[in-house]
Amino acid sequence: MLGKVAPGSMITEASVTERYSVSRPTAKAAVERLVAEGLLLRVANRAARVPRLGITDIVDLYDSRLIIEAAVMRRLARRMRVPSEAAAAHAELLAHSDEGDETNFTKADIAFHRALVAASGSPRLIRMHSIVLGETELCMGQIRTMRVMDPVLVAEEHQGLLDAIESGDAELTAELTRSHLEGTRDRLVEARLRATPTLERH
Repeated sequence: MLGKVAPGSMITEASVTERYSVSRPTAKAAVERLVAEGLLLRVANRAARVPRLGITDIVDLYDSRLIIEAAVMRRLARRMRVPSEAAAAHAELLAHSDEGDETNFTKADIAFHRALVAASGSPRLIRMHSIVLGETELCMGQIRTMRVMDPVLVAEEHQGLLDAIESGDAELTAELTRSHLEGTRDRLVEARLRATPTLERH
């Protein structure tokens, strides 16, 4: 839902109940969970709203991802095993990059990184990463990523990560992860700067 709702839009329990045909308690629990995960913003005594992610948010998101993903990638490289789910997500990304399908390209990109961290086997890392990825997806929904990201470059960088895992070079894998995430972060920051003169989150 959030990827289709404009930043600043109000999300009420009543609107969720009506749109998804769920009970009021279910809608309330869903809104509260999204607030807890940073996907909605609520000020005291006001309805929740979709936050507008600014530059500070983008930098923090990608720096947080880097801490988690670099550690995971080192672990995967030491095992010299590419997770099958990550390979499948990469194949999906290649297909959508050729088609110019922005929505599914973004989903495949998120799925690729999610699969890599899931392969760590750590429930706490997976849980932390899932929250950060949720905000990343929200961010990408607010910035037209196909106009920012070069699909061919993203695909090449993902392939490089998979190759580095298979090589068993843990430090190379971590360095490629850093380069990939920092490059994406910088392009998103540049796009946000071009798109709006005010960089407040909400």
